[in-house]
Amino acid sequence: MIDYNSYSLTKKQYILVLLCGGCLFFLIGYIFFMNVYLSILLSIFTFFIPKFRARKLRDKRKQELVLQFKQALVSLSSSLSSGRSMERALEYTLEDLRKVYSNENTYIVQEFKIMNAQIKNGVSVENVFQNFRQRAGIEEITSFVEVFKICKRSGGNLVEVIRTTTNMISDKIEISQEIQVLISNKKFETRILNIIPFIFIAVLRYSSPEYMSPLYHGKGLFIMFIALSLLILSFVISQWLMNIQV
Repeated sequence: MIDYNSYSLTKKQYILVLLCGGCLFFLIGYIFFMNVYLSILLSIFTFFIPKFRARKLRDKRKQELVLQFKQALVSLSSSLSSGRSMERALEYTLEDLRKVYSNENTYIVQEFKIMNAQIKNGVSVENVFQNFRQRAGIEEITSFVEVFKICKRSGGNLVEVIRTTTNMISDKIEISQEIQVLISNKKFETRILNIIPFIFIAVLRYSSPEYMSPLYHGKGLFIMFIALSLLILSFVISQWLMNIQV
């Protein structure tokens, strides 16, 4: 069973990330300092890249799961409305998901297969959902499970509550998608703005070496170090600003 709260790079992914990151940091160091030793020293920061990459892949996987969960909720709510028990509704939901997602390795298909297998082995629906919630670590899934638990224990109208909860969660996911679409252009612009300074310095260095020469000796190295630090800081801030949570 997948733990969506963490992501481990494969050996191939790890080596590839290190190679690409090492080349990138070495190139940046050489553009800014024109010194092989300083470039190699800067390449040490490559070892932070796998963790950053793993976090990105983890977030991407969670985004895929939450979109798939939205589809599962619609199907589950429909099955419950037709009078089926939760156990039977989960089986029918799995069948519907297989029609929507042809790949059996799709995250939500795998999760509903696990749920149905656990129920057949005598695990309660509440514990099945609880296990899924803990592994997913997604707010929308947590909200659904908590509402289901409260409704189950208090004896409320399960069908109506789940339908209302499904609509609320679906609306939230749609709003999140709309926000991502709205800021997609800004994300692209941010990437371009982060890259341009490095290209600009590289062009100046190789087109006008005499003009840039003072920056690669004495106090010039300190100025380039400050400039590089500010560019890295701007990259970190831009990534933080673009990470909008609904």
